[in-house]
Amino acid sequence: MTKKIMTNEIIPKKIMIVDDDSSITRYLDALFTDNGYLTCIANDGKDAMDVFQAEQPDLITLDLEMPEEWGPRFFRKVSKTKGFSTPVIVISGLSGRKHSIPKARAFFAKPFDTDELITAVKDILTG
Repeated sequence: MTKKIMTNEIIPKKIMIVDDDSSITRYLDALFTDNGYLTCIANDGKDAMDVFQAEQPDLITLDLEMPEEWGPRFFRKVSKTKGFSTPVIVISGLSGRKHSIPKARAFFAKPFDTDELITAVKDILTG
């Protein structure tokens, strides 16, 4: 007879970073990892759908302007996925970012305040 042992191990939340700027993705990756999160990265909206389906993140940070496919187009596609409820934080240098993805949970302009971003991430993932 085999017993299953239940553990109280907390599985870290996973954040998907979607941005074409490698300096931003490296920075966000380090920031989120240092704060106890797992990460996965898509370098543009075109690759983002494959990464989303493979990784099933708990939260998405999304740039708006990318060369292959813009963030709003990716969001429209991913939000049509059956059962989609993943919160999104927009991080962009574009003005009008608040109007691009109305269902986003938070909006940050580049450059952004890291403490405010981490606070928003924690609030969204624990709320």
